[in-house]
Amino acid sequence: MKTLMVAGGQPADWPALAQDYQRYVGVDRGSLYLLEAGLPLDMAVGDFDSLQEKERQRVFAEAGSVSQSPAEKDDTDTQLALEKIFALDPAAEVTIIGATGGRLDHLLANLWLGLEPRFQPFLRQFRLLDRQNSVNFYGPGTYQVQPEAGMTYLAFCTLTSVAALTLTDVKYELNRQPMPQPTSYASNEFLPGIPATFSFTNGLIAVIQSRDA
Repeated sequence: MKTLMVAGGQPADWPALAQDYQRYVGVDRGSLYLLEAGLPLDMAVGDFDSLQEKERQRVFAEAGSVSQSPAEKDDTDTQLALEKIFALDPAAEVTIIGATGGRLDHLLANLWLGLEPRFQPFLRQFRLLDRQNSVNFYGPGTYQVQPEAGMTYLAFCTLTSVAALTLTDVKYELNRQPMPQPTSYASNEFLPGIPATFSFTNGLIAVIQSRDA
């Protein structure tokens, strides 16, 4: 099921939204932002400590279901929501918005979702999206990446040590490059009319398409 998961980042940083989502999940204040945008709220997840009492009452009254967690916990609300989505629907395709542009500790937690063992089986099923960036996660293999409308740059960001990173059909190519630590091969570009191809044999990579503000 195509799922839009909305974290608590400001709606000003949201991308233009497609109309074909089948489930809408709000994370803490993201639940209120969904309602204010006139979108459904099928599930609300979080401790809801960012909401005032009237806002909390509205979310609880209008949500299809509510999963409330204690404020003091090991997981972030975003981690809890993603876990619940895949528990309900292991085949879910999840677009996460509102997860960037705010607190740096939250941003890092969201970028590192792909490193968590519980999310490894779903690595190609969730992505982060905002008005300037699209982030997809990849494990070892060979892949082609199509350019997304409106994006200018292409980056291959190693989140772990990576072996034999090869980039072809891009402006700046690599051939079986070892990378022992996380790094960003930033500001690459697609070649006109063809997808980019990349491969690696060990580790985890975030592929980011982006544009200037």
